[in-house]
Amino acid sequence: MISIRQARSASAPTGTPRRSLLRAALAGTAATAGVALAAPSAGAAISARPERPRPTTPDQALRELTEGNRRWRTFREQHPHETKTVRQALVSGQHPFAVVLGCIDSRVPPELAFDQGLGDLMTVRSAGEVLDEAVLGSICYGALELEIPLILVLGHQSCGAVAAAVEADETGAHLPAHIQYLADEIRPAIDHTKEGAERVDSTVSAQVNAVRARLAAEPDLAARIARGKLAVVGARYELTNQLVHRIS
Repeated sequence: MISIRQARSASAPTGTPRRSLLRAALAGTAATAGVALAAPSAGAAISARPERPRPTTPDQALRELTEGNRRWRTFREQHPHETKTVRQALVSGQHPFAVVLGCIDSRVPPELAFDQGLGDLMTVRSAGEVLDEAVLGSICYGALELEIPLILVLGHQSCGAVAAAVEADETGAHLPAHIQYLADEIRPAIDHTKEGAERVDSTVSAQVNAVRARLAAEPDLAARIARGKLAVVGARYELTNQLVHRIS
């Protein structure tokens, strides 16, 4: 799929007891009030992902997703991390290696498209990958508190939310209920240099890039990017061949 410049090795995080307690709560582990949370032991990480070690850098996470998508589109899925042992290990904590912001479309479930299992991905889904405070907060939850090294913004071919936004923009029609909010959020990404189906398709990619740029500009996320501990990548899923590929 994609590769980026090799990230530098991350040093062990430090933080206030309050922040450590929050990180413990998010990871699903127990902590004692006033005591800084130690980094998870190697044994705990391995027990949660017994088949292979957890990716810890942006490059490693991208390679894992690339390999998983290759298995998916060639019908060689492994359905990893579903065993009784894994389920029991995950009771005490989670160590996902990527945050995937995807569309709600039922044809593009990230765990299937990347052939990943329990504890591997933290997925956030909204129509057209639209960002609001809840979506943004959920993404930051994973990237900042669980120190996940990769955020993947995943658009897809034939996105209904994008098509609706384009049609509303062209006709001036007002969409029902809260759907108009989605169209308003997608509207700045509409590619008016294209016509018809090409406009919709181009806007799918433009929306992914717009969301990716907004996430990368968030100060806390940008700080981790600058230190080589996080990458924010835009990609598309093609329904015709199930390929995920990077867009820029």
